[in-house]
Amino acid sequence: MKIYYYHTRPIKPALQEWEQYRHPGHILYGLPLFKKNGIDCILHRYKAINGRLKLALYTAKEILCCKEHYDAIYGTSFRGLELIIFLRALGLYRKPIAIWHHTAVSRSSNKLREAVSRFFYTGIDKMYFFSQKLIKDSLLSLKASPLKMELIHWGPDLAFYDHLLAEIPDRKTLGFVSTGKENRDVSTLLQAFVATEEEFDLYISPQCGHINYKEIIESFSLSESVHIHYTGGIIPYELAKMVACKSCIVICCLDFPYTVGLTTLVEAFALGLPVICSRNPNFEVDIDKEGIGITVEYGDVQGWINAIRYMADHPEEARKMGANARKLAEERFNLEIFSREIAESLSEISNISSKKRTFA
Repeated sequence: MKIYYYHTRPIKPALQEWEQYRHPGHILYGLPLFKKNGIDCILHRYKAINGRLKLALYTAKEILCCKEHYDAIYGTSFRGLELIIFLRALGLYRKPIAIWHHTAVSRSSNKLREAVSRFFYTGIDKMYFFSQKLIKDSLLSLKASPLKMELIHWGPDLAFYDHLLAEIPDRKTLGFVSTGKENRDVSTLLQAFVATEEEFDLYISPQCGHINYKEIIESFSLSESVHIHYTGGIIPYELAKMVACKSCIVICCLDFPYTVGLTTLVEAFALGLPVICSRNPNFEVDIDKEGIGITVEYGDVQGWINAIRYMADHPEEARKMGANARKLAEERFNLEIFSREIAESLSEISNISSKKRTFA
């Protein structure tokens, strides 16, 4: 089987870095192991384009002008694929389309927008979700059949992290660390660490979207135990090395209806580190129940203070949480598993589409 692989980030450089153990494969949504699972890929020619319509026009041109045969489109997001999806809904594009849907499918109070949206979703053959909760909420929209929705056990590239850990055999884990940039609750996090005076390193971009993190951080009088590091670009290998030398990963997020912080969470799985995390109901994993960390309600400064102190005062229990996290990755959430699940699903929708064309 051959697919047209669409990603919203540069593909070839990332794939080359993955081959050198410098880029985790899960950020490529299964691509590195597709060949192993019987799938060949045509890689979309990524181009940085501002403006959604311009991006959709460029993507449509690239796909419609592709002369190589492929059986289906697989996209890590529908952003940029909108025109192709509308063409599929109109019956003018015949290949099945499978995409990752990062939030629950929602309804609009605007009648026209809702009608357009309902039609749009008829052009998607399969949607992959990070959790059953997102699927359950999506079904309330009545825009797609449950047969079009599938839970995929998205997890870390263990080989990448094992190689990284082998490069620092004498590592000593000490202190707390936070990475990531989307919708982080920096204010709550800093208030908690200023109060506890535990060693804490925050790696974050100066700004992400509408949130100016640098402005928020500079409004605080920080203690010497809090260290701020401003980052830029995509540097997963460099950050992972820093994180691997800490004793606990903290993921403090704002309340948004998707899996905010999931990339950081699965990195903790791979590194065998415990977490303190905002209690996000959209995660497929129950952090407290699995014994891999502590969750805190959104914006609960005192709850964060208590959790930080508990981790610091119970190092042996924290290590057990980390071991539980690694076991979870090995058994249920990792690149091998979710790549296989995606490959099986793509083969299935391709076979269904072929049968429909045969009997048409």
